[in-house]
Amino acid sequence: LFPGVRQAQWLTKTKLVEGLPPAVQAIMDNPALGLQELEERVKHAVSHARLWDTAEVAPRREQYCPVLFENLIHICRLMSGKYPSLSKRMLARNCRIAVTWERESILLQVRGLSGILMNSMSPIPPVASQEEILATREHVLETFYPIAPTIDLQEVNVYKELNDTGKSCCFRDGYPYSHPHTLFFLESANVRTNRFRPEQLRAKMLMFAFGNALAKAKALHGNDPKVLEQPIVVQSVGTDGQLFQFMVFQLNTTDLVSNDGVKNLVWIDSDQNLYEKAQCVPEVKKRVVTKPAGIFGFQPDTFKKFLALYLHGTV
Repeated sequence: LFPGVRQAQWLTKTKLVEGLPPAVQAIMDNPALGLQELEERVKHAVSHARLWDTAEVAPRREQYCPVLFENLIHICRLMSGKYPSLSKRMLARNCRIAVTWERESILLQVRGLSGILMNSMSPIPPVASQEEILATREHVLETFYPIAPTIDLQEVNVYKELNDTGKSCCFRDGYPYSHPHTLFFLESANVRTNRFRPEQLRAKMLMFAFGNALAKAKALHGNDPKVLEQPIVVQSVGTDGQLFQFMVFQLNTTDLVSNDGVKNLVWIDSDQNLYEKAQCVPEVKKRVVTKPAGIFGFQPDTFKKFLALYLHGTV
């Protein structure tokens, strides 16, 4: 999506709110969770991914990005001792999504790999109140006139309007982890031009969070457009192994054809570094070591946000 999140907002009939919602912020600010106690573990996880897990002088992004993600997820799982319901989660990898909807007179479809999907046995409660949802009726969606909002979308012939989640089995009858919780996108390509830029990554995160929420809504309520009595919340986290993007999406309506009425909502916290540059080799000037290897500037608030999204719906 060339215009990024602005275009994704129009395609999904969504209002943007900057920052994380109060429900997530409250988890971060709760001293009883002891998030500070995990900081040393996170520093160790960063060191492991960036400095130690390689036979080379420095690990490549395609190596350290997934290693760091696995390390962070492992630290999050340690909280299941305090909150047993966290064990009722499942990570599904190589998930495929296909969901179709109509926007104005255009038939749209999100289809393809949707990252690593964490499913849960219970849904995340709505993060916006009924008053906030109704207030979105006054929100005016941005247009791109005279540019079409679908300018850079791939045009294909659709012979079957699919609404399913493919390999992940998330919405099939009897699957115990039937609620999408959080999508994780790892932009681990070594070459910068092969990675999504942060703005495009956020747009991708929004489209696939919306797609998973819409597929769940259609599985629960059928294909008739409607304002949902119980909105569906799906979160998304994107990272290149250093810079993180955080998102909480709430599907309030499946009536997406017109610009009128209730809109969906998305909260985005952008461009959060987990650490500053990792010093994989010492910096030497005039035969003097000015920066020793193994140091990096750690940003604890970024991990707190990662953990808060993981705990959301349980704490």
